[in-house]
Amino acid sequence: MVKTSSAQAVSEELGLMAEIFQILADPTRLGIVDALRHRELCVADLATVVGSSESAVSHHLRQLRLSRLVRTRRDGRMIYYRLDDDHVATLIDIGLEHVREILD
Repeated sequence: MVKTSSAQAVSEELGLMAEIFQILADPTRLGIVDALRHRELCVADLATVVGSSESAVSHHLRQLRLSRLVRTRRDGRMIYYRLDDDHVATLIDIGLEHVREILD
């Protein structure tokens, strides 16, 4: 097993964090994540909340799933989406707090 240097490990962590922030930089994806902070929802409900088509929301959800920001739960034929963990909600909470400070 090759041991990774501390600087290389930090670089990898920062690179992954940058990818997460890039995914969250899209207003529709951010709206989806914000809606999922409160409860799990299906594609149709998310489309209504963010004011987008189900097709577009499905595309964004795929990117959010691949980035491990959301996960799914199947109930019969329905698929429900929720945040992957509390850290994702914390990112949004801190971002909103910062924006509200700027706007005050």
